[in-house]
Amino acid sequence: MHPRARRLAVLAVPALAAAGAMLPAAHGAAATTTGTVTGTVTQSAAGPRPAVHEAADTTKEQRSVKKFWTVARMEAAEPLDAPGTGDRHFAAAGASPADAAPADAPAARPATVAPTLTAATTAAHVSSRTSGSSWAAGGTVAKTTGRVFFTVAAGSDAGRNASCSGTAVTSANKSVVITAGHCVKLNGAFHANWVFVPGYDQGNRPNGTWPATTLLTTSQWNSGENMNYDVAAAVVAPQGGRSLTDVVGGQGVAFNQPRGRQTYAFGYPAGAPYDGSKLVYCSGRTFDDFLSSQDQGLSCGMTGGASGGPWFVNFSESTGGGLLNSVNSFKYNFASYWMFGPYFGPEAEAVYNTAQNTAQNTAQNTALT
Repeated sequence: MHPRARRLAVLAVPALAAAGAMLPAAHGAAATTTGTVTGTVTQSAAGPRPAVHEAADTTKEQRSVKKFWTVARMEAAEPLDAPGTGDRHFAAAGASPADAAPADAPAARPATVAPTLTAATTAAHVSSRTSGSSWAAGGTVAKTTGRVFFTVAAGSDAGRNASCSGTAVTSANKSVVITAGHCVKLNGAFHANWVFVPGYDQGNRPNGTWPATTLLTTSQWNSGENMNYDVAAAVVAPQGGRSLTDVVGGQGVAFNQPRGRQTYAFGYPAGAPYDGSKLVYCSGRTFDDFLSSQDQGLSCGMTGGASGGPWFVNFSESTGGGLLNSVNSFKYNFASYWMFGPYFGPEAEAVYNTAQNTAQNTAQNTALT
């Protein structure tokens, strides 16, 4: 590790060291398995065990949560930032100058070289978007990506209504949303009033409001908020007699993939210059974090509120479909032009598998909104 990189990591992100994330990443190692998970997978008893939290698991609670989220409350919800004095940032713009980056860092907003295309990626248009542009092409991603709203339950922001992003994914129970760990739990407590609004567009909720019945995250995030495992899932209740992916469809999910691939990131950034009203995206080739985490980085200017939004590989701009392979997680406070996302390995896969095999709440709500 570059000496300056280590110094900046310790000074700028002490929480990472506290979480045990200062161990060197196994960068460059080949993935031991490569697979796309879209169906039911039996979890090994010896495998990772996610933390599971019951949310609005009764019809009465679900109605109360949906009633709570008025248009005014959604518009007033603030993007979720890290607690404290800004030492750690979750998809939030930093204030320090770009020239504070280590000398061996990737250039700010680099032009991305198109990767060698394989049969699986030739259908995708390879491009680079680093500033965070509005997505206007529609397709599957416009329906499956949405805003996440919740009330922070602990810490200095307890009681504050906040927003993140999330994605409806293919699952056995047709009811799973993937997001970031800090978008379901922060400061030792799971958030309250958690809902997913797929296809959110300038205040409109064309595909309904979906309360979570169960929230899940990795054991590492649950116990110590370890940034390397900032991954979570929610199981949402059926609405109008229909499950989530019956209404909006679902993206595939991939685990244990090679690093450094062409990637598309999406989210609903709500920090300036954005306001959370539109779906925004970036694209480019990922790089390994050389500072303090084991995450991958992407040149991307999205801000707070984008946390939990999907990273796709094998993404097609023409169809809006891809394989979800990470989520927007954090930014260093001196490098607002980089976004970082956790590697989707066995821990993320265990969260997904547990979520997709969690029974739906069988009570049927009468309306989508």
